[in-house]
Amino acid sequence: MTASAKTSGFRQKLGYHPALLGLVVLISSAALVYVNFQTKDVITRRADEDLQKSLQQVVPADLYDNELLKDSVVIKSRDVTGQPVSTTFYRARNHGKIVALAFPTTGYGYSGAINMIIGIDTHGTLLGVRIIAHSETPGLGDKIEAGKSKWIFGFKGLSLGNPPESHWAVKKDGGDFDSFTGATITPRAVVAAIRNGLEEFSAHRDEVLKDITKTAAPTETSKPDQAEGKKDGR
Repeated sequence: MTASAKTSGFRQKLGYHPALLGLVVLISSAALVYVNFQTKDVITRRADEDLQKSLQQVVPADLYDNELLKDSVVIKSRDVTGQPVSTTFYRARNHGKIVALAFPTTGYGYSGAINMIIGIDTHGTLLGVRIIAHSETPGLGDKIEAGKSKWIFGFKGLSLGNPPESHWAVKKDGGDFDSFTGATITPRAVVAAIRNGLEEFSAHRDEVLKDITKTAAPTETSKPDQAEGKKDGR
């Protein structure tokens, strides 16, 4: 039997093709793992850079002297449907004192989720709002973007009491906020999300602004048992 005939016979065996397929899958998986490992740090760094830029847009840089990404607290609560959610509050400090906060919030517009970032002072007054990502209709709903119109800038200086809670709605719903011609759902969703974000801060204000100071561990010379021993003359 020739070598080519032997090779052909081997390839006809039942386990050859599954084994070959398994080998290809294994090599492909290994390659994907390797690429993911090599790019993971780069992706994380780019994501942090993007988040940092967003935070700087809603909390003026001259207000704080710390790194917001390294000073945060996570608050766990439930959304309107009762599902558990977590919100990360980034704390801006000046000489150690918390002076402002930034945190994400989400609204649901005509085409899906509208992700945004909110900046407030410690009293809950808005310092700024920016849209991070959305899928709203170009030319209509995308006017919520800072680069498309000045609408989003109108929230600066507002709070839960200014305007009153009942006025936190678009004018079509009896509120104080303008909507866009042909697009009411999008601004309605943004207004509601900002109001919800302010309400969440108000509900968890003490937790968000609380500073946890680590107490130094007692030294060997200050342990209670040693101190008692000295008293007893041991």
